[in-house]
Amino acid sequence: MTDATPGSASAAAASASSHDAPPVPGPHVAVLGAGSWGTTFAKVLADGGSAVTIWARRPELAAEISMGKRNSDYLPGINLPRTLQADSRLAAVLDGAEQVYISVPSQTLRSNLRDVAPYLDRHAVVISLMKGVELGTGNRMSEVLAQELGIGGSRIAVASGPNLALEIAKEMPTAAVVASEDLLTAQTIAATATNRYFRSFVNTDVIGTEFGGVLKNLIALAIGIVDGVGYGENTKASILTRGLAEMSAFAAAYGAQPETMSGLAGLGDLIATSESPLSRNNRAGRLLGQGYGLAEVVASMQQTAEGLSSVAPVLELARARGVLMPIVEQVGQVLDGTLAPQDLAPHLTTDDLPQGE
Repeated sequence: MTDATPGSASAAAASASSHDAPPVPGPHVAVLGAGSWGTTFAKVLADGGSAVTIWARRPELAAEISMGKRNSDYLPGINLPRTLQADSRLAAVLDGAEQVYISVPSQTLRSNLRDVAPYLDRHAVVISLMKGVELGTGNRMSEVLAQELGIGGSRIAVASGPNLALEIAKEMPTAAVVASEDLLTAQTIAATATNRYFRSFVNTDVIGTEFGGVLKNLIALAIGIVDGVGYGENTKASILTRGLAEMSAFAAAYGAQPETMSGLAGLGDLIATSESPLSRNNRAGRLLGQGYGLAEVVASMQQTAEGLSSVAPVLELARARGVLMPIVEQVGQVLDGTLAPQDLAPHLTTDDLPQGE
């Protein structure tokens, strides 16, 4: 099943827009993380009819969201829904939440979940909005959720796709894919995360959906690097297409469905992240290409560029399955200072000899 399958999301959207009956109230949901993506996704859910509360670590940010309906640090100029609430008390945010969406830096997920576990409703579905791989373990975010919360696959979902936060916050039409091992769970979450400007499709390929979101960040870094160096569109197109081949080979080696990489979670996300200046990974790559060191790039970023911390664990996973990823290898060499950005080659290929695409 590919992400071309809308599941119950289309039915829910049609029901919500029907004039024959009042809209059915959405579920009570919690969003953990008040950065640009967490806040934007909370807006998507609230605009779809759900009662949404965001957990913001800083009380002053929670107050700004709840009372001012703004998040000026991360989404300047965006008016948030009047129904959207925020709180810095984790227990209060999780109280009664039927769905819990998590948008925190991937490397802090495990420690955050240890705080979440005591307050999580035993029937709640937990949805990862994150696109990273855990350092040290190589675990995907859904695997960390299962381990720390002790819940099965039917209570876990992941959402991914070509989703630049500011564009969505401005209500530009956007699509995403929701994946879960359990089709009904995916359909339920997709219906919740659908409104007049945001459409969620479904699949059951959790592995492919998660790895698509992770791997495209690494190719976006490469695109950003060569853009920062000053190379042109031919170079970027070469890396984009060969990067997709690397993503597909890696994902297939770990059990993903091949078609997922040609869908929203793969190619769609890759295009958006690689080409837009709104992408944190693209921006980080451009700074690297301009000669800034890794420490300088990290210090300059307001929010985490997940690709920077995902290169090393992805390469470890690739070597474990014998997958060649020369583009990602060279991104890693740029990060550790052993390769000059201008030497990141435009002719990279996963073949030993350049016999074709």
